[in-house]
Amino acid sequence: MAKTFEGGCTCRRVRYRMNDRPFFVHCCHCSWCQRETGSAFAVNAMIEADRVDLLAGEPERVVTPSLSGKGQIVLRCPDCRVALWSHYAGSGEAVNFMRVGTLDEPAAMPPDIHIYTSTKLPWVALPEGVPAVPEFYDVRQYWPPETMARWQATRAKART
Repeated sequence: MAKTFEGGCTCRRVRYRMNDRPFFVHCCHCSWCQRETGSAFAVNAMIEADRVDLLAGEPERVVTPSLSGKGQIVLRCPDCRVALWSHYAGSGEAVNFMRVGTLDEPAAMPPDIHIYTSTKLPWVALPEGVPAVPEFYDVRQYWPPETMARWQATRAKART
């Protein structure tokens, strides 16, 4: 049976449930994520959009620029403006990049990899034993077979 995880925004108008574990968790240290979050990095749990249920409220879709030039869609609470998840051009709306900090128990989703560490703030210490790469990475090198299978199934479903 799949484990569920609940979360939401600060004002609690928007609440969601992830009906499975994410298939991969990124800790992104790029300067874009730093600026967008107002923090040192962003932690995003990748999960199939159809495995996330809205429990309350309706997030607002905000199109924002991205380093790729293709933009991203950020889903935010219309009241407190907290970013709950994003959709990036590479995966479209089939995959939610859930903001781990919005989970009721964010400690349940530590990063599987640290990316764009070439722009990591110098005072951030990376944990031993967790892969860290200077830019993005080859998913075939880092994703386990189960993650690759979920990704491929999601991409195939999105094309139909």
